[in-house]
Amino acid sequence: MAAAALLFCSCSKSEATNEPARTYQLGERVNLTPLIYAVFEKQWAAQFGTGSEARVPKTRFFLIRVSITNNGSSTAFVPNMALQDDAGGSCPELEDGDQAPHWLGYLRSVKPADTIQGNVLFDCEPKHYKLKLTNEDGKAAYVDLPLSFDSGEGSVDVLQRDNSGEKLRHPK
Repeated sequence: MAAAALLFCSCSKSEATNEPARTYQLGERVNLTPLIYAVFEKQWAAQFGTGSEARVPKTRFFLIRVSITNNGSSTAFVPNMALQDDAGGSCPELEDGDQAPHWLGYLRSVKPADTIQGNVLFDCEPKHYKLKLTNEDGKAAYVDLPLSFDSGEGSVDVLQRDNSGEKLRHPK
């Protein structure tokens, strides 16, 4: 009987680890116990800042605004995120958010019943991606981030000029 119980437990565990990661849409709650993620918006940027102080990416900056809530009873560490393209390629989250607006940081923890919000930053080629989210146990889920150029998204111009030719920051 003990051997049967052990066999049953080992089968249940392997089935749980083999279940496919679910893909969510922007705005949907993603429950990866103890963390609850919400991905609200995405924005492409050609640079941060202006003039000689501008930070320019290797390819293109991609900001993704997220909210992360700890639904557990102890402090949870938020694993770093990555983008996955349709060909299976991966783009890791940047460790340096210098000049990125509302950067969430690279090393993140969330206290019980607390929420953190901000942008995670990537430097990648503009195309269709899925954002890979995980919890401390390695359970994963994806959020679909379709490439679109509506409402200024995907714009390569970060600056615009006023009537006198003076450069201004791109309107939000």
